[in-house]
Amino acid sequence: MPAVEELLPRVSKPARYVGGEYNSVRKNWDEVEVKIAFAFPDVYEVGMSYLGLQILYHAVNSRPDALLERVFAPWPDMETLLRSKGIPLFTLESHRPVKDFDILAITLQYELTYTNILNLLDLAGIPLLARERGEDKPLVVGGGPCAFNPEPLAPFFDLFVLGDGEEAVHELIDLWREVRRQGGRKQDFLRELARRPGFYVPSLYRQEGKGVVPLHPDVPARVRKRVVADLDQAPFPPRPVVPWVEAVHDRAMIEVFRGCTRGCRFCQAGMIYRPVRERTVPILVRQGEEVIRHTGYDELSLTSLSTVDYTCLLPLLAGLKKLRLSHPLTVSLPSLRVDAFAVGVAEGLTAGRKSSLTFAPEAGTQRLRNVINKKVTEEDLLRAAEAAFKAGWQRLKLYFMIGLPTETEEDIKGIGELVRAVLAVGERCGVPHGRLRVAVSVACFVPKAHTPFQWEPQISQEELRERLRLLQTELRREKRVELSWHEPRMSLLEAVFARGDRNLAPALLEAWRRGCRFDGWREHFSFPRWEEAFTAAGVDPYAYAYRRYAYDEVLPWDHLDAGVSKKFLVAEHQRAYRGETTPDCREGKCVGCGVCPSLGVRPVLAEEGRDVSLSTGLS
Repeated sequence: MPAVEELLPRVSKPARYVGGEYNSVRKNWDEVEVKIAFAFPDVYEVGMSYLGLQILYHAVNSRPDALLERVFAPWPDMETLLRSKGIPLFTLESHRPVKDFDILAITLQYELTYTNILNLLDLAGIPLLARERGEDKPLVVGGGPCAFNPEPLAPFFDLFVLGDGEEAVHELIDLWREVRRQGGRKQDFLRELARRPGFYVPSLYRQEGKGVVPLHPDVPARVRKRVVADLDQAPFPPRPVVPWVEAVHDRAMIEVFRGCTRGCRFCQAGMIYRPVRERTVPILVRQGEEVIRHTGYDELSLTSLSTVDYTCLLPLLAGLKKLRLSHPLTVSLPSLRVDAFAVGVAEGLTAGRKSSLTFAPEAGTQRLRNVINKKVTEEDLLRAAEAAFKAGWQRLKLYFMIGLPTETEEDIKGIGELVRAVLAVGERCGVPHGRLRVAVSVACFVPKAHTPFQWEPQISQEELRERLRLLQTELRREKRVELSWHEPRMSLLEAVFARGDRNLAPALLEAWRRGCRFDGWREHFSFPRWEEAFTAAGVDPYAYAYRRYAYDEVLPWDHLDAGVSKKFLVAEHQRAYRGETTPDCREGKCVGCGVCPSLGVRPVLAEEGRDVSLSTGLS
């Protein structure tokens, strides 16, 4: 391969492609049996913010018999250069072609990266369709949240991993090594792996109607996800790779817990990552010290889906404060619960200038917040805002969602009223008029698989835009409000693939052929190209996004088991229409979601340092 140095002067941000960062690992190629390339289908700065990459990088490279190297989606200027010079896509560590590796693992974080995945394969010189890849081509494996409905991608992948990757990766490597030593072929490996929990081999299934059924009697009809039962014992990367250029989240991270039991009915992460498993304080303090000492970062982020819910947050913060480090340490939380306690915690963590605090009330009225099971009241938000303004913050950011099931005009107007109420609190707290700011960020509802709203249709583009116009009208006179929103057509595409089946694969291929790349980036997103692709493939995208699915209808992801029972999801959907909320099982009452008995695990709270026994009772 030509030296990478020859390419760098001609691309933006050349540090994206050089590798050799602090803590990166380069092993002797000839001394390792199993070689894995890990691809993040977006740019370097986004991918290097992903903790899952660092965990798997550490887990695989800790083995003497395996290596894992990184590759990211090249920006269009680099893609043009690679194609014009006939240079295959290469990894950062060794600059070897991706096609030389045994396995190409691709993380599936977001539906709008799917064309980037096809582009990665093509740039690597790997046939796009799994059935066209011979023994000399890497095994293509996918994992992450989108693996819980990967059907639109099924023809392009050899294998999907469901659930916690660090739980499954060693089993995958061990079996690959064993099969290869015995002279076995890819199909031998896949057939054996398909019998084990957490591994879904799409070529061993076929689509029947909207559902998916196995082709062979020894292949399970349902694939159950893998779960790390004890997070304290899970691999942790004490020496994460420190990126050359500023990452989206440019700080050290420790994962406080996994899973969430708040039960927001639109939230896929809250369903597929159950149950809650907290790490204990001594483990987290040790991990925090290690990661800071080995990276030099001065900021440590405590990550999870809702860190303020961690049962030992204050003891953890006290433990981190006692660390004897060579430089001052700032501890940060990625998101805040809407209450004064969370603000108090944030205040205790903030030194010097206070930029902004973020809350997510999600809906403008209590009625709609009950529908989505967001157990936050207007009083909670106003008290949190008051605590924030009194503590010195002058700018708050509020997240809302529009297009939610049962939403009315009153709910949209309710967002305006809530924002004005927050501004009024700021004024009462004495925030200078010219400095008081409320940023309102609006997302469009996208129905996701494995959630209580998986049967719900997305409302039409016209309706979404009408509601956005109404909100703009509501807030037009508020000069201290900064309103932004997610592009509705991007949300439409997300909904199509989130609820899609294998019939979408030709449309995806057409879109990529017509130049679709980086669909999650507004400057690259082209809806007309997608419309052309759907037409050429004979696919009606609106039938996936706008249609209400029936309870008794077989869904494209029914053969993939996240642990939460369909019976529970139906019950939650019906409770939503009755405006009833469901409690958090952290409070001690089992809500009957089915995760614990089906997966043989239990919630683990650090507060008690042991499994939590929950009483049953919600009907």
